[in-house]
Amino acid sequence: MPPRTIPGTTGRPRPLRLLGDPALTEPCQEVTDFDAGLARLVEDMYATMYAARGVGLAANQIGVPLRVFVYDCPDDEDRRHLGHLVNPRLVEADGPVFRGPEGCLSLPGIEAGTPRHDHAVVEGVSVTGEPRTVTGTGFFARCLQHECDHLDGGLYVDHLTGLRRRRALRAAARAPWAARAVAVDSGR
Repeated sequence: MPPRTIPGTTGRPRPLRLLGDPALTEPCQEVTDFDAGLARLVEDMYATMYAARGVGLAANQIGVPLRVFVYDCPDDEDRRHLGHLVNPRLVEADGPVFRGPEGCLSLPGIEAGTPRHDHAVVEGVSVTGEPRTVTGTGFFARCLQHECDHLDGGLYVDHLTGLRRRRALRAAARAPWAARAVAVDSGR
């Protein structure tokens, strides 16, 4: 078996976009060029995700408005799921809805009980254009839904209502990174 490289080892971490950055609220564009630039983007996304200690990362979280995400996420049985999807589409989100803890690299340190389906299926392609279907349950299903939301211009806080939403947004406004997020937003 030929040796495989570990995803992200040739990438470089990029700065994360934080709550308030317009890059996080716009739907991402389809990838049309499956070239070395896309491969570099995916490597940089892995490196960024690992540096930030996340389990998933969408391209717009580093300011690239393309439909790409990477993941290295366990499911509820502690099985590791590692990969990436280009031009992903959430084709199924079903099963029971559970309110579970959810955070985001674009809202560091903020978690809230967020309702998500327990099963998800996402279709897309690899960095080389090969078709892929990824199925997840439990925590991994949550991750898949979360990353697809990002690519559609959404955040997990968009799924929160009432007191949970107010608490999460209040915590974000008071977070040490909030001034940096405002500076990024006003610098555009």
